[in-house]
Amino acid sequence: MKVGFISLGCSKNLIDTEATIGIFKKNRFEVVNDETKAEIIVINTCGFIDSAKEEAINTILEMAEYKKDKCRYLIVMGCLVQRYYEELIKELPEVDLFIKIEEYDKLWEKIEDLIKRDIVIKSKKKTSKKIAEIPPMPMLTQEEFLNRTITTGKNYAYLKIGEGCSNKCTYCAIPYIRGPFMSRKKEDILEEAKQLAKQGIQELIIIAQDTTKYGVDLYGESKLAELLKEISQIEGIQWIRFLYSYPEGITDELIEEVKRNPKIANYFDIPIQHIADTILRKMNRHTSKKQIQDLIEKIRNKIPEVTLRTSLIVGFPGETQKDFEELLGFVKQAKFDKLGTFMYSKEDGTPAAKLPEQIHGNTKKARYHKIMKLQQEISRENLEKKLNQIYEVLIEDISFDGKYYIGRTMQDVPEMDGLVYIKAETQQDTSIIGSLVNCKVVKISNYDLVAEIV
Repeated sequence: MKVGFISLGCSKNLIDTEATIGIFKKNRFEVVNDETKAEIIVINTCGFIDSAKEEAINTILEMAEYKKDKCRYLIVMGCLVQRYYEELIKELPEVDLFIKIEEYDKLWEKIEDLIKRDIVIKSKKKTSKKIAEIPPMPMLTQEEFLNRTITTGKNYAYLKIGEGCSNKCTYCAIPYIRGPFMSRKKEDILEEAKQLAKQGIQELIIIAQDTTKYGVDLYGESKLAELLKEISQIEGIQWIRFLYSYPEGITDELIEEVKRNPKIANYFDIPIQHIADTILRKMNRHTSKKQIQDLIEKIRNKIPEVTLRTSLIVGFPGETQKDFEELLGFVKQAKFDKLGTFMYSKEDGTPAAKLPEQIHGNTKKARYHKIMKLQQEISRENLEKKLNQIYEVLIEDISFDGKYYIGRTMQDVPEMDGLVYIKAETQQDTSIIGSLVNCKVVKISNYDLVAEIV
């Protein structure tokens, strides 16, 4: 049978999808990219915020239309299912099988029951709404990690080092969906990294909900710096980056490893969410304005060429105009290289959803646009400093018109950050794709660079 996949949400979710593709391939199913040709459609959902939930429901309904033609089975898995299982089985009879995250250790067994025996055994266990009752979620087995099918191309792959989150930020549903943080064994991660290198992957993107927590549960202290060092020693791996490092977990040891190790991108993705101490306390963030400012100063002093990325939330309950102006002033002063902003989303079951002084939607939108307009100016100002500079660029594609090679510098995360458009010769050389070349920046746009090979 032919099976098609749709993966929604974050890169951590994508790894679960890649593992599921690998399981189907192992059992000799044919994977297709066209849902109109699929006899089985598998949707891996996100349930983090309202817009993600809406996208997931719309996708399910859209794919259900194909059951009138070729599709025989529609399977839905992931965060939305984990969070709203009881509601979904009542409201979406079009779906043949829902699989919660806590059932991933029985994933193929459930799929096989459906396809081979037309049996759907519904979960009798309700998903707990109390954070203290959420158990650790079953992690993918080492075999499933090793057999996953990489869907991000030949150059880079994501490497998940932990599951869940234990930070308990008051606005966040991740601990309710994915359970507390649980690290993978270091030897398992290194084995997977070596296998990815053998497949020709040059860049590894290390991910977890909070990478700085890696190892605390297994070894009693953070082992992220040590892990990055050992991964960098694997032959074939050229670039390494790690995403989502919470400010309180960034140690001097980690900063030093990034500074001295040429394979690790001088790039810190630090989700600070806000800067006003009153809001940080309401968010249950484990840091303060001064600590954040001191950390940014320390990183920039130790690694002057560092790229800093952050994410912010505007419109959190109780955020006054003064709080917002303080955040706006900080963004103007900090001049982050990359910055993403979210409007606060009231999530079921989270402590913040019960807070008084919920902010009106129009106020959230106004604050969002004000931050992003400022950041666009900052981004352009930062990019102007790159004019006439030479950077190593990983070539990944050729533009549709054939006039440019398309690539990224070590300071750009795929799908998140800007691109480098490199003027191609009259005769395009496709063999250059996957190569690292030195380029001189000759022009900039709001987020991208135009360069020439030198």
